[in-house]
Amino acid sequence: MTIIDTPSPNHDERSLPISMIVLHYTGMQDADAAIQRLCDPEAKVSCHYLVAEDGSVLRMVPEERRAWHAGRSHWRGVTDVNSASIGIEIVNPGHEFGYRSYPDEQMSALIPLVAEIKDRYAITRGNVVGHSDIAPARKRDPGELFPWHSLARLRLALPRPTKNLMDPHWTEGGFLLALERFGYDVTEPMAAIMAFQRRFRPELIDGEIDAECRMILLALLLPKPQGDD
Repeated sequence: MTIIDTPSPNHDERSLPISMIVLHYTGMQDADAAIQRLCDPEAKVSCHYLVAEDGSVLRMVPEERRAWHAGRSHWRGVTDVNSASIGIEIVNPGHEFGYRSYPDEQMSALIPLVAEIKDRYAITRGNVVGHSDIAPARKRDPGELFPWHSLARLRLALPRPTKNLMDPHWTEGGFLLALERFGYDVTEPMAAIMAFQRRFRPELIDGEIDAECRMILLALLLPKPQGDD
């Protein structure tokens, strides 16, 4: 894999070991605009890697440094997600500028990058997450069009459970407790439910707790092989 060094000045010291990978979309009109912003000291945002639509991979912050990509976020008890994660920006205009599918060339570059980082730091599949997972009240990226199944097939992310599903018939409160146990911040329940749906049931993101959502979440909480590793 060829990586192009494109240094950003926006980083500082980590305070936690690396245990997560966070995937984003750039959410800007084009790659040049995104790169310019990620390198702008006044913007105070950055990432470790950026993957362009043509498959080019840019390294913007050294992995040993804390990039500023997660913002106010939470996952599985970690609130300084920037310190605990590698942040990867994937060029896509996002919901504001014409959200579209991720091209094959881009995914063909992203997958080995995620695999190499995941292996090097022994990151679990459950800690390969989207920005919307760690900040459900604020973010929607990488969004419902992101092909998580392509990563899951290679054990690089959790799959959507599809077999031997059982409805636990949780109340709303029970579902939210389970969702929090899985890793989400449920301070804003509707946002957390929609983030879960965006990730694991993207064809219907309505914020409603239905039987399918309950079954998927229960399966994710069960021991392997459908659970975390």
